[in-house]
Amino acid sequence: MIELIGKVVEVGTPETTYLGRLAEVNEEEVYLETEGGWVVVPLDRIAYIREPED
Repeated sequence: MIELIGKVVEVGTPETTYLGRLAEVNEEEVYLETEGGWVVVPLDRIAYIREPED
């Protein structure tokens, strides 16, 4: 995941998919800067993190 920091990514959870710039990853959470503001997603809720498909 570290190689994706600073890039636009999709973060999938069982509830939704977020699209934003990956700002930080730590042992507990992922921080995304989205059009609507900052989103913090707990790591245990994340199904995937990937670059969006065109």
